[in-house]
Amino acid sequence: MDAALIALIVVALLVIVVIAKSVTIVPQAQAKVVERLGRYSRTLSPGLSILVPFIDRVRATIDLREQVISFPPQPVITADNLQVGIDTVVYFQVTDPRLAVYGIANYITGMEQLTTTTLRNVVGGLNLEGALTGRDGINSQLRSVLDGTTGPWGLRVARVEIKAIDPPLSIQDSMEKQMRADRDKRAIILTAEGQRQAAITSAEGEKAAAILSAEGKKQSAILEAEAERQSRILRAEGERAALYLQAQGQAKSIETVFQAIHDGKPDQGLLAYQYLQTLPQIAQGDANKMWIVPSEFSKALEGLASLGGAEGGKSWMDVDPSQGTAANGRTGPADGGLDTSSWFESQLPAAADQPEARIELSSITDSAPAVPTPPPLSEVTADVRDSGPAADPVVREQFGATDEGDGQPR
Repeated sequence: MDAALIALIVVALLVIVVIAKSVTIVPQAQAKVVERLGRYSRTLSPGLSILVPFIDRVRATIDLREQVISFPPQPVITADNLQVGIDTVVYFQVTDPRLAVYGIANYITGMEQLTTTTLRNVVGGLNLEGALTGRDGINSQLRSVLDGTTGPWGLRVARVEIKAIDPPLSIQDSMEKQMRADRDKRAIILTAEGQRQAAITSAEGEKAAAILSAEGKKQSAILEAEAERQSRILRAEGERAALYLQAQGQAKSIETVFQAIHDGKPDQGLLAYQYLQTLPQIAQGDANKMWIVPSEFSKALEGLASLGGAEGGKSWMDVDPSQGTAANGRTGPADGGLDTSSWFESQLPAAADQPEARIELSSITDSAPAVPTPPPLSEVTADVRDSGPAADPVVREQFGATDEGDGQPR
C-alpha cells in the first residue's frame, strides 16, 4: 500500500515536470531562442508555446525593446596631445534574436569595445576645442560605424550620444580663465558700444538742439531786423514829414517876414538896426580872441541915430501904425491878419496809410515794400521860391536877389 502510493506520487511528479517542460510562455517584447538537441530550432514569439520535453530547450531570452547602455569614461588623446575622459551613451535594439545569440558571444561587451575604439579614432583627429564644439559630428560618425558593424550581430544602433567630455583640471582652469577673459572682453566691447551709441545719440540731440536754437536765433534776428527796419522807415518817414512841415513853416515864416518888411517900407535905418543886432552873434564863441569892428559900423550908427530923431529927423516911433497900405498897393497886418489855413498842409500820406505799417510777420522773407519817394529838394525849393516872398520883385530888388544860382536872397 505504501509502495503503491509512493509510486503514484512519483508518477504525478513526473507528469508535472513533463508538462512544465512542454509548455512555455513568452512575454510581450521578448523572444526565446529554442534549441533541439543542441541545435537551433526556432525563435518563439510572445504567447504560449509547446516544447518537446527533454529534447527542446530555451537557449536565451532576448529583450526586443530599445535598450540604453552607458559606458564609463574612456581616456582619449586629442590631436593636440591632451587626454580627456569621454562618457558615451548608446541606444540600440535587437532586431534578430538568433544572430544576437549566435553572432557574438556577448554583444554588450562587443559594443562597448567597438564604441571605445571608434571614439578614439574619431576624437584623435580633433583638437580639444573641436572635440568640445563638434559633438554632433562625433555622434554621427560613431552611430555610422557602430550601426554598420553591429548589423551581423542582429542589432540596430539608433543613436550615440556623448554625455560628458572631461579635460584635465589644468586645462579646465585655463579654459575658465579664457572664458572669463572672453566674457570680460565682450563686456568691455558692449560697454564701449553702449557708450558710443549714447555719445552718438547725445551728439545727435545736441546737433538737433543747436540747429533748432540757430533757427530760432535766425528767426529772432530776422524779426528784430525787420522790426528795426520798419521802425527806421517809419521814423524816417516821421522825420521827413517833420522836416517837410518845418520847411513849409520856415517858408511861411520867411514869406510873412518879407511881407511885413515890404509892408513896413524898410529903409537904411532898419537895416542898420538889424546889423547892430547881428554883431553880438559875430562876437560869440570861445575861439574868438580878437574882434575887428568893420568900417561900415559908423555908418550903421549914423543910420540908427537918424532913426532916433537926431539932427531934426523924424523918429521911427512917430510912424502911424494905422497906415497899412503901401505905395505898391499891398496890405499889411491892418488888413485883417494873416491867412494861416494852409500853413500846416502836408503832401505826405498818414502814418496808418504807410505801406510799412501794414507789413505782417508772415511777409518777413518777402521783399520790402517800396518807400514813397519824397519830392526832390529842387522842386520844394522851386515851390517855396515861386510862392514865397522871394518871388516879390520889390523884395528881390530890395535885398539884391538874382535868378542865378540857388535863387536865395543874398
